[in-house]
Amino acid sequence: MNPRRFIINRSADRPLTDSPGRFPVPRNLGLSGPSRVGKGKRWPAPEDAKDPLTLSIYRYEPGIDEHPRLDHYTIDVDKCGPMLLDALIYIKNHIDSTLTFRRSCREGVCGSCAMNINGRNWLACTQPIEELRQPVHIYPLPSLPVIKDLVGDQTHVLAQYQSIRPWMRNESPAPPDRERLQSPEDRAKLDGLYECILCFCCTSGCPSHWWNGERFLGPATLLQAYRWLADSRDEATGERLDELEDPFKVYRCHTILNCTRTCPKGLAPATAIAKIKQMLFLRKI
Repeated sequence: MNPRRFIINRSADRPLTDSPGRFPVPRNLGLSGPSRVGKGKRWPAPEDAKDPLTLSIYRYEPGIDEHPRLDHYTIDVDKCGPMLLDALIYIKNHIDSTLTFRRSCREGVCGSCAMNINGRNWLACTQPIEELRQPVHIYPLPSLPVIKDLVGDQTHVLAQYQSIRPWMRNESPAPPDRERLQSPEDRAKLDGLYECILCFCCTSGCPSHWWNGERFLGPATLLQAYRWLADSRDEATGERLDELEDPFKVYRCHTILNCTRTCPKGLAPATAIAKIKQMLFLRKI
C-alpha cells in the first residue's frame, strides 16, 4: 500500500464533520502519518468583506510535509466568481500562491478540477458557492496518492483505462472516403456512456476500488468498456468480453452505487457494469 494513499470511508452524500482530526481509515492499512490532518494556517476575512466565506483546504506535499494540514481561508465572495473554482483561483491569485490544484476548461468538460467538496466528489467548476454550507471542507479525491494539495496521482486509473483499449476495433475496412454509418437507434444506445469525462469522481469514491484497486477496473473504466461493447460499429465484442472475463476486473463491483451518486455528469456507471455482467453471463448459455 502506498504510504501517501488516503481514503475517506464515507458515502458520497454524507458531509465531512466540521473539524475532522483524522480521515476515517481502516486500522489495517498502516496509514499513520499522511492520514492524520493537523491544524494549518488561517487567513482572516478582509476588513471590508461584505459576504465572507471560509474554505478549509487540505494541504500536503509528500517528502516535504511531515503531516497534512487544513489551511483556512476566509474570502469575500463578492470579489470572485460564482463557482467554487473561482474561489480557489482567487485564493491562489490574491492570498496564497502555493495552493495547488488542477483546472482547465471551467465548463464541466475536462474533469481536471475534480475534488472532494464537503464529503462529495464533484467538479469545482460546476459547484455553485451559494449551495455550500460554511465552512467548506475541500480535499483531493479519496484513494488517489497525493502529489500535492488537491492534486491526486491518476497514473494507475489512467493505466486501467488504457488497458481496455478504448478505441474502435474492427477488421473490415471502412467504406472509402466516408465514416462508418450507424442507425439512430444504435446511436441512442451510446447515450449516457460517451458523456464520461474521466474525472474519476466515481472510481475514487468506490469502496470496491479502494480495496481491490490493483485488479478491479473501477466504474469509470468499466463505463468506458461498455461504451465500446454497445457500439454497433465495433467488431471486437467477443475479444473485449474475453479481456473482461476475470474474477476481479468486473465482478468485484458490489453495486454500492457510490459511483452513480457522485457522477457530476449524471451518468450511471453501475448500470453499465450490470450490463457487462449480463453480457458475460449470456454468452455462456
